[in-house]
Amino acid sequence: MLSRRTFATALLAAAVMLPLPASAAEKVTVFAAASLKNALDEVSAAWKAAAGKETTNSYAASSALAKQIEGAAPADIFISADLDWMKYLSDKKLIAEGTEVSLLGNTLVLVAPADSKAEITIAPGFDLAGVLNGGKLAVGDVKAVPAGKYGKAALEKLGVWPQVEGSLAQAENVRAALKLVATGEAAAGIVYQSDANEEKKVKVLGTFPEDTHPKIVYPAALVTTSKNAAAAEFLVFLQSPAALDIFRAHGFIIRAGK
Repeated sequence: MLSRRTFATALLAAAVMLPLPASAAEKVTVFAAASLKNALDEVSAAWKAAAGKETTNSYAASSALAKQIEGAAPADIFISADLDWMKYLSDKKLIAEGTEVSLLGNTLVLVAPADSKAEITIAPGFDLAGVLNGGKLAVGDVKAVPAGKYGKAALEKLGVWPQVEGSLAQAENVRAALKLVATGEAAAGIVYQSDANEEKKVKVLGTFPEDTHPKIVYPAALVTTSKNAAAAEFLVFLQSPAALDIFRAHGFIIRAGK
């Protein structure tokens, strides 16, 4: 994998030296993890203001997006919420070699409806079943959705998975899990801090320690089949101070350039 600075410098140099083909005027199609929606939409707006170019952003679980790309969906850039699904596509030669960058990180949190009276300290053996009080725990699909996989790993590490395994409301992506909590259909949920920041109808009960789950990394890369010259420019912009400031403001951890 190239360093962030080396990759960005190479792309910018190419953009200066080579004339852009007509296809560069096309919108850049970005397949991105659902948790990125608010922040990435804002980043895309900033890119349009700065460069006069646009993106079309498609949001879903990283697993679903990876499968769509595998099925020849026309994507230019893939931003996953974990390394596994990026590797899945890379192993199939569907990620352009040398373009993958570790862009962002996140924090895993336990949320409840905003009017919940529940209080809890997340620690080994904590009484999560008591927080649920017979209700459901909303999570992303624990076998496929990154947030669900991170959540299951954390609960197993803390020794509370057996308490709640039969009380899961598994959603197609992390934003769908967040909605179940916001609407009161679930008593609690496991989402990212950035998601919780976007939803006023939930509150954070606690944060899962980083050592209870795999490191949360959002890698971004060009898709091998992309023919849009502007895609490489947008990938560079995603690593720019302007874009990273937006991601940071939405609650993401910045990994690009580190």
